[in-house]
Parts: sequence; C-alpha cells; structure tokens
Amino acid sequence: MRILFLTHYYPPEVNAPASRTSEHCRIWASAGHHVTVITPAPSHPRGLIYPGFSNRLFQTETIDGVEVVRVWTYLAANEGFAKRTLNYVSFMIFALLAVPRLGRPDVIVTTSPQFFCGLAGLVAKWMRRRPWVLEVRDLWPESIVTVGAMRKGVLSRTLEALEGFAYRNADHIVSVTDSFVSHIALRCQGADKISVVKNGVDLTLFQRNADADPDAVKARFGLAGRFIAAYVGTHGMAHGLDTIIDAALLLRHDPRFGFLMVGDGAEQSRLAERARTLALENLRIVGQRPKSDMPGIWAATDASLILLRRSDTFTKVLPSKMFEAMAMGCPIILGVEGEAKALLDEACAGMAITPQSAEELVAALVQLADNPEQCTRLAQSGERYVREHYDRTLLAGRYLSLLADVALRRRPPAPGDAEHVAPLDRAASGKDSC
Repeated sequence: MRILFLTHYYPPEVNAPASRTSEHCRIWASAGHHVTVITPAPSHPRGLIYPGFSNRLFQTETIDGVEVVRVWTYLAANEGFAKRTLNYVSFMIFALLAVPRLGRPDVIVTTSPQFFCGLAGLVAKWMRRRPWVLEVRDLWPESIVTVGAMRKGVLSRTLEALEGFAYRNADHIVSVTDSFVSHIALRCQGADKISVVKNGVDLTLFQRNADADPDAVKARFGLAGRFIAAYVGTHGMAHGLDTIIDAALLLRHDPRFGFLMVGDGAEQSRLAERARTLALENLRIVGQRPKSDMPGIWAATDASLILLRRSDTFTKVLPSKMFEAMAMGCPIILGVEGEAKALLDEACAGMAITPQSAEELVAALVQLADNPEQCTRLAQSGERYVREHYDRTLLAGRYLSLLADVALRRRPPAPGDAEHVAPLDRAASGKDSC
C-alpha cells in the first residue's frame, strides 16, 4: 500500500504531533508499505531552521524507511496570528504543489491542527482521485478561540464552516479522543465514518534507563536532594503554566521541593521572565532539550505535571504526555478534567487536581513526597496500564488496518494487500478499547 501523509510537524522536531506521525509512519514502513510524508523544513517552535537543514522549494530524504519530502514554507515562530497564518497557508500551497511530483498513493492522510494542513487533504484527494483520511488531534478553531488567540466572530464562523465542509468530504476521520467524536459527528452528519486511534507511546524509547543517575541530573540543575515536579512539553497558551510558578512561590521556603520546566512555546519567554522577577530559587525553566537529555530528565522526575487551562473545550483532550509519563514510571499530577481524568483514574497512575489551582498542586506534591509507597504504587500501576493499552506499535497496527480498509473500498484488492496488512492488524485486534 502507498500512503501519502501531510503533516506540519515531523522529526527532528520533538512535539507530540511530530512523534505520533513519525512513529506511525516508521511502523507502517517497516511492515512493507511505501510511506511518503510531506512536511516543512524543521523550525518549530522558534521559526528558525534547525542546523543541517535548509528551507528549499523541494528536498527529499529517507528517515527510518519513510520518504520525507520537505517543501518551502514561510517561517514564523509559534506565536502571534498573522505570521503563523502565512506559515500555515504557505505550507498548504507548496505541499499541494509537491503532490503531483510523487507517485500516486492508495490513500492520503492529513492531520489537523494546524487546520490548513488538514484541509490540504481535500485538494489532494481531488488532484489524485484517491480516498482521504482526516486525522483530528484537536478541535480547531474551537481550541484557539478558547485560549484567546482568536475572537468569536466572522473569521471563526468562516473557519467553523470550513471545518464542517472538511469533515463531510473526508472519506474517513480519525479522532485521537472519544470526546471529539460527538463534535465531529454533528458536523459530518453521523459517526459512521469516524474511528478513534488515541495517542500512545513508543515503549522501546520511553523506558526507565538503568544507567541514568537522577541525583546527578538534579544537581546539574541546582536542585540536588529535592522532590522534583517536572513539566515536559509545550509552553503554550492552552497550558496554564503560571500555576507552576504560583506553586513554586507557595513552596519557596520549603527546601524539599523543586520545579523543573522543560520545553518551548509561545509562553516560554514570558514565564521565564516572571520566574526571574520572582527570584524563585526552587524553579528551573530550561527550554527545549535534546532527546539525549530526556532519559536523565525523566529519571530525575518524581512527579510529572500535566496541566491545561480550565475550560469545557479541554475536557475533551487527552494529553500525549500522560502516556509518556506512565511509560517512564512517573506518578502524574493531572490538572485536566474530563476524558483525561477518567483515564488517569482507570490507570490508577496519579492524582487529579482542579485545573489552574496552585494550592491543590502544592497539596498533591506534599502528599506524594510524604508517601513514597504511594508514589511507587501509582508509578507501577501506570506503567502496567500503558503497556497493556497504549503501546504505539499496536495502535499503529489498528490505524494501518483502517487505512487499508479505506483504500480498498475505492479499488479492487491488489495481490499482496492482505499479506502486507495482516501482521500488524492481528497485533492490534485485541485493543478495541483504544
């Protein structure tokens, strides 16, 4: 099977969509399928091209058996509105210009947000006369209205109309959460063509490193001997990360605790400036770190902080960081309501707090620090749960089976289709709950 996947984010970028897409594509390619990804040159989140790359019109490389086609894109940091929109639209245009230069696929997949990348699939479908699967990782534009990046008005209503148009014209839709399904179904007039393939974790990558020295890592960040609460991920408008600074302020005179914030995003500079102004010696904001640093950072993490702002929109979200924290054996303090809290409770992997409550975050930290047996129990339970239900290989197998089904509906099965799909499909067959 020939799979064409359009995505705005791909390694060496290290955000959640880049990881999800690349891990799925790598697994599909290793199963014998021809996978082509169209993506920009890596520049997220600062809008600066990564060393060793260039922003050329059309360039091709092979990563883990996947053909990666990088196209020119207007560069912009992950902040502001006008320049980011130009960034999104330019990628859509040049990605579509690349489509005719590539082999004719059996199925086209695009992922949203960003929305224009998702919408490009509709044009690619018309160009190549092949079925289109739209992956929905977030509800857009609802989510950007929620965080205040766009006001409710003519523009948001126009984008909502385009959203519904895309849903109705997709041959199939893949949602990353159960909670998105009702929203999507309302706009595409039924749930028959919607499947759920949640985020998972690469268990070959995310596992405790026996060689990692947590004490040395804590000392390197000036937090030796402390119980470390770490946030690892995007520092964006949706995350409400002032809660961490407020908690650090409440615990500034308690030498038992330290806070570590790892990652980058639109809010990172403002948060770092606020922390400097408060002179919080128990908080380190260290920016984005290379992947080689991550095993040590996870080993030094005593509690993983997973936070979002309090909003009805975010009750439908299932942060991918939950699965990584569980795989790494870290108890979670979760400041997200809805589906994410239900999963945490089912996994018995941590403690839930009211979103944006620094007081409840402090109370949870004190409870975990005072009860090491509880920490161990939560960590072990979460690790068992993620291995049973959210192994990325099994989820990629289910996704692959779905793509094969969509592709075969549009043409007679070619010799070998069943043989290519069956190994991963069988592996995933027992995971309907995911």
